[in-house]
Amino acid sequence: MKSPEETVVFGTEDLLTSLCNSVTRVLTVATQSQIHYSGMIQRITRTCLKPDIGCFVLFDGGFSGLVIINFSAQAAMELYSNYLLNMGMSKSDLASSYTADEVSNVMGELMNQVVGDFTGKVHRELHTHITQNQPKMLVLNKQVMLSVDANLDQPEARRVTFYTGANNIFYLELAIDKTEFIKLYDFAPQEVPDPDALIAQANQPADTPAPAPAAEATSDTDELLRSLGM
Repeated sequence: MKSPEETVVFGTEDLLTSLCNSVTRVLTVATQSQIHYSGMIQRITRTCLKPDIGCFVLFDGGFSGLVIINFSAQAAMELYSNYLLNMGMSKSDLASSYTADEVSNVMGELMNQVVGDFTGKVHRELHTHITQNQPKMLVLNKQVMLSVDANLDQPEARRVTFYTGANNIFYLELAIDKTEFIKLYDFAPQEVPDPDALIAQANQPADTPAPAPAAEATSDTDELLRSLGM
């Protein structure tokens, strides 16, 4: 049995770090620009949707929580533009305003990828399961502030500042029930299959030589039949 000094505990800050890493990893790959976040976080009393574009995602299961990301118009347009340009779209085909439906749709798709990456890590690393709703994107007037009630019993809330490649700012807010994950025994995180390796395996030619073990099994069978005079 582990001593108290050896007990590994995952709390709110650990979950927040994992979520922040999902944000930076997914957005950096999608936009081909460096996204990073501040080394300082804020304890806040409530989470709010704020201008110019707000997004929220609720999750439930092993633990319940709410993720909100508030984008400035400049940050949203930078991420939207870089993502579609990286996908091969022409600059002339891009929306010119952050209020366009296309911008909200693309940002919602990116947030869905972010939270999907996070829920996958929770499953692999914490051996628990959470589900998420479809991210909701709202273009907000500067005079409007909406508070989202996640029905948490003992909520803990944090805010983190993010910076885009062009130093535009957006904010992530996380609210979860007060909880801790305590490791009872050592285990290796569940490995995720490599999609490229699976595709390569599926595309192997049909005339690929049979593995050596199968050939040895055939030889053993022949030897048994000979010994029986067959």
